[in-house]
Amino acid sequence: MLRTLLLSSAIAVALSACGDRPAAESAMPATAATPAESANPLLTASALPFQAPPFDRIKDADYQPAIEEGMRQHLAEVRTIADNAEPATFANTFEALERSGTLLTRATTVFFAMTGANTNPALQAAEEALAPKLAEHSDSIHLDPKLFARVKAVYDQRDTLGLTPEQKTVVEHTYDGFVRAGAQLSDTDKAELRTLNSEESSLTTAFGNKLLAAGNAGGVFVTDKAKLDGMDEGAIAAAADAAKAAGKDGQWLLSLQNTTQQPPLGSLKDRALREQLMAASLGRAEKGDANDTRATIQRLAELRARKAQLLGFPNYAAYSIADQMAGTPEVALKLLTDTVPAATARARAELAKIQGVVDAQKGGFTAGAADWDFYAEQVRKAEFDLDESQIKPYFELDRVLKDGVFFAAHELYGITAKERKDIPVYHPDVRVFDIMDADGKQLALFYLDPFKRESKQGGAWMGNFVEQNGLTGDIPVVYNVENFTKPAAGQPALLSFDDVTTLFHEFGHALHGFFSKTQYPSVAGTNTPRDFVEFPSQFNEHWALDPKVFANYAKHHQTGEAMPQALVDKIVKARTFNQGYATTEYLSAALLDLAWHTLPAGSGKQDVDAFEKQALAKYKVDLAAVPPRYRTSYFSHIWGGGYAAGYYAYFGAEVLDHDAFQWFREHGGLTRENGQIFRDKVLSIGHSRDLATAYREFRGKDPSVEPLLEHRGLK
Repeated sequence: MLRTLLLSSAIAVALSACGDRPAAESAMPATAATPAESANPLLTASALPFQAPPFDRIKDADYQPAIEEGMRQHLAEVRTIADNAEPATFANTFEALERSGTLLTRATTVFFAMTGANTNPALQAAEEALAPKLAEHSDSIHLDPKLFARVKAVYDQRDTLGLTPEQKTVVEHTYDGFVRAGAQLSDTDKAELRTLNSEESSLTTAFGNKLLAAGNAGGVFVTDKAKLDGMDEGAIAAAADAAKAAGKDGQWLLSLQNTTQQPPLGSLKDRALREQLMAASLGRAEKGDANDTRATIQRLAELRARKAQLLGFPNYAAYSIADQMAGTPEVALKLLTDTVPAATARARAELAKIQGVVDAQKGGFTAGAADWDFYAEQVRKAEFDLDESQIKPYFELDRVLKDGVFFAAHELYGITAKERKDIPVYHPDVRVFDIMDADGKQLALFYLDPFKRESKQGGAWMGNFVEQNGLTGDIPVVYNVENFTKPAAGQPALLSFDDVTTLFHEFGHALHGFFSKTQYPSVAGTNTPRDFVEFPSQFNEHWALDPKVFANYAKHHQTGEAMPQALVDKIVKARTFNQGYATTEYLSAALLDLAWHTLPAGSGKQDVDAFEKQALAKYKVDLAAVPPRYRTSYFSHIWGGGYAAGYYAYFGAEVLDHDAFQWFREHGGLTRENGQIFRDKVLSIGHSRDLATAYREFRGKDPSVEPLLEHRGLK
């Protein structure tokens, strides 16, 4: 997932509307550093290579004053633009906005990276204090009538000003952003919108903090090692380390990951423990305590519906999707609901096989959600003679990264990665790499943060510390965050194939950031619609199973021997295994998202549990053994960040990624020539032009859903 979109919506609007700017191009006059600036490294441009954050100097107490000063400077810069007595032009209005907000961008990009990947009570308190201030800051810019008048003046003449295609796109996106932010509302409605935005920002921040605490507190402690029968020794050792870190030495902690299903469920033989772990996952944020998220969700849904109504939309989904490739909630819903019959039919057939195993073993129970992964693994072993424990020894993290992810990128795009140790990091687990282009020039700086810890939000994501900027020549400084299980000391970090796919996925986002080649930062890199931004990342997953790439990284961590071809063939053959479950759990979550965000204003506060049950039944995805990938109460994509009414985007982008991969198949697969075409026509353009047109120019036609259905085994 793209973490940049998981900032609160108000903050994201403020930064995306004006672009990410480096310090050298601030519109503020240069002055000598004050003692406070010298003490706070965020107040001045980093002296490290490529303006990498000086994590060895930044303290928790530095963020809030730097962000508050950044807001002050940004408003002063915007005020200068709005008050300019000269007629509005692209240069004195739009380009000036692109260059504004240097300090604010620098401070917030690092701050929100830390609140996601390495938070603590001090940062959470600062986040809660800053959220409404940042929302108000955004409103102060977008609801300024003088500034909007200048934006509109250029927008109205955009076809006669001799603008480049990218400049015209910047004008259109910026104007649309102002309108969507309420620039055309009456003063009375603007005042209400400011109040709603402030409250929404505070609530999304509160949701994230509650959910992190609920997840950390929701794991299952085990006092008898015998109950862990079925788990491998590495996982058991990691669980012991986790319990020790939680102050319960001599026990084992099964920590929760962000999704409903939990990795140990596939191997634990103790059914009671499986059910206990599943119940902990499903109810993590529904305990009626300080970390219960349901009241926050009730109010968020209510105020978003009212916000959409103010802005002239029938519901929040209509507002949210209007500037996406889908265009309307109806298009997104059809994409999902058209797939429901095939997915649920496949899931029921899979469940029947699982029940058959239970009955053959005289289990005496009806298989449920807590049993699915455990018995599905047995079905897979029986049908494909494939066991997860057989393949993990061939997927050691460092080898997968260097000989898989980096190797594929080199073969396609000519880039190379070299680790460096001289750049300070925010946690000892983080690694830094120079990314060099085929011509030997520095392309980007890349940070990798692979392991789960209590200070990190769940999931996996990409973000930028520095955005590519053609105005200043700044190159991207990009990070990937994952939540792989950290091995016990002295043990190798072995991945599941799902983990391998995640590593390729997030690096696909990173490539999208690395290859950005735009003039203006507001349309650079991953600043694209949600239902396009997941396309490059999901596309990059395909190379994990490319024969040349796979053979290069799938080697036993002890012997270095390549994975036997018979085992490789089993993995490929099993590619469509359990796709009924995987597709249905995803569709359930995506449809839940749209159900919440198609509520009209005036619907009032909804009973969260009852609403969820009704929505799943309405869309015919209420399979008890296949709970949603995210239930409402821990659905961080939609309540804690920028995917509200947008979780469907993964499926929309998946249509593109499989169709694009089909083009590669038709043109010779993994070649530098093909990679360069994809880089030039897709990965480098950001949102500097119409993306549907750009895709057609790459593919030669509109995308087809057939390759996706074939890949999932749903045809």
